[in-house]
Amino acid sequence: MIAGRFLTLFFSVLAAVAVANANTVNVRADDPCAAIGNKKWVAPADVRACFKSFPVDPAIKSNIIEVVNKTLAFHTSVNYQKLAPAPFTLDVHEDVLKDIARISNQKYDSDFDLHIDLSRSVKRLNDGHCVYINYCYDSLFVSYLPTPLVLLTDKFGIQTVHIAPEAFKVASAEFPDEIQTWQDALPGALKGQLESLSGAKVLGINGLDPLFAVNQNAAISGSYQGLAQRQNGYFASYQAGTAGWTYLMGQFAQQALPLTDTVKLTIVRVNSTKIETLPYRSRFGSTAVPFTDSASFRQKNCVAHAGTNGVSYYDSAAVKRDEVFEVPPNPTAKFRQAPMPSAQEERKHLMNVMLDDTPQQNIFYMLDDKKTGVLALGSFSGDSYSALLTNLLKGLQNLKDQGATQLIVDISNNGGGYICVAHWLHRIIVGPKSTSEPQAGLDTATRAGPLAQEIVKNIADGADPNHLLLYNSGSWAFANDSAMPFDYDWLASPVEKVINGRQDAFSQRLGQECQPFDYDPPAEALFDPKNVAIVGNGRCASSCSLFTVTMAKEEGAKTVVYGGYNIAPQQYCGTVGGQSTDFSTIDSEIKSVGLKNHTLAPPDFVTNSVQGITWRLGFGVDKTNEPEEWQNHHANVNLHLSPEIVSNPTAIWKLIAETVL
Repeated sequence: MIAGRFLTLFFSVLAAVAVANANTVNVRADDPCAAIGNKKWVAPADVRACFKSFPVDPAIKSNIIEVVNKTLAFHTSVNYQKLAPAPFTLDVHEDVLKDIARISNQKYDSDFDLHIDLSRSVKRLNDGHCVYINYCYDSLFVSYLPTPLVLLTDKFGIQTVHIAPEAFKVASAEFPDEIQTWQDALPGALKGQLESLSGAKVLGINGLDPLFAVNQNAAISGSYQGLAQRQNGYFASYQAGTAGWTYLMGQFAQQALPLTDTVKLTIVRVNSTKIETLPYRSRFGSTAVPFTDSASFRQKNCVAHAGTNGVSYYDSAAVKRDEVFEVPPNPTAKFRQAPMPSAQEERKHLMNVMLDDTPQQNIFYMLDDKKTGVLALGSFSGDSYSALLTNLLKGLQNLKDQGATQLIVDISNNGGGYICVAHWLHRIIVGPKSTSEPQAGLDTATRAGPLAQEIVKNIADGADPNHLLLYNSGSWAFANDSAMPFDYDWLASPVEKVINGRQDAFSQRLGQECQPFDYDPPAEALFDPKNVAIVGNGRCASSCSLFTVTMAKEEGAKTVVYGGYNIAPQQYCGTVGGQSTDFSTIDSEIKSVGLKNHTLAPPDFVTNSVQGITWRLGFGVDKTNEPEEWQNHHANVNLHLSPEIVSNPTAIWKLIAETVL
């Protein structure tokens, strides 16, 4: 009896389990998002199946298009980017307003296809300040390969692409829970021998010469005007990170969207040439919210939430006019190329920062020659503006006390940060002189469209009594560097221009906004700028560009770009801008002065989206009445990478100290 009852119960349980499993299978078959829910690693095809399962909602599409379109009215460069001036005419020629009109009328198979088209259209501006990001898709899962690539140059100047010599070591450390999947994917005798691919020469990528593959990626990667800078982003590199050195896999081995399943590499290995196929694997993003199925995926990752849209600083009954308003977190923080301060700190100190990467930090070194100090400058930002000023000063003074008479500033992959930190660093290096006081940066101008003019007019009429708003004149100076009075209508007489056949309008010229600094800078120069070398892979932007441009063009500091193809002019920086911001900040300005119902005001995003813009453009050093954004930043030296120095910052610095300084 006991046995009989046990067997009956056993088979009943099995039947129940079978039914449950059948239901689970059916749910997963019907819901592709359930198949990847709560999983760390999945195949890119499975992520795509989830993403592509959602049809376009006409109302949501219309909302996104309207927000992006109306926010671009505040983007200073939109008409320049229709056809950029030389030397970037061949690189930047995107009529984004025309493309948005096209997208508005185009049919798409899925919401994901719509996102790809809109995102890439904005990326074709090649402006890391002006991007469209939807957290529903972008970096929700990040696709990786264990074989980052590097570009090496031999003693005869011949350049070849290789799997990075350190590839297996990096992949094993970063992907310990997935490395076996790639080991098992290798064919035949190569199975389990992933390490043997490190350093191998790559003759082809998906049947193409590597340069063609690099340029294909450069055409869609965005962020920088210069072709060389976008090419360099394909390859592995390094940056100073918050916990020391950070290894960047490069855009070949790390992709923000699950668009590629495998890659075929034609590899030279042990005197033989073979085509090896490796799968991309998609890892759940560090800022994504876990989900179980389609409904929870959309609700947790795709819908607007607190911080997506702006707020009125004066609407809440809890906000009294004599209290400091608690500014909500900025939604761009996930994708900014700098460690982000608190929202209150950011409101006090203006920022110019790229979107779409990881936080960075600053490190000081003294080389063995006992005369070369190094500042590895990962960012112009940090948790505390004041601490960053003092740390930079103390760090450089310490190098000088150790005997440093020359300085290398490594700005590899520096995406910007506080504008006034860039001014401060310039000032403390070169000392007090006409190029560092009272203005160590660039004069600027912002766009003066009809809604921007209305915002400033309302502020001048008293709509911002606590002086909280970006458009309040109290934040700005006239071109002669004297401070504007509060509540002054500084957009009342816009400067009219015609750019690429389109009528445009800008503010009057704005002078410096950083000095006097919070701390007294040293009375003398810390270093002779002629003994300063600024080095990187060309991917220096925003406040980093403001610093390098003024140091190079005004002070004569040497500029070095390591890596890169011989055939492409190497620019030491790009995406200069003058100040960046985003839709949520502009939305707060609009709401705070009571203009949200204005016909030109963008509605609130209904999606978990970000629209970045360049809010101010800096005027040039050489062509003083034209934006620095479109002027040449050709590096003095292009340092080719060999196996001995690739991904080895100390070796790169030593070579620069010996050959450049």
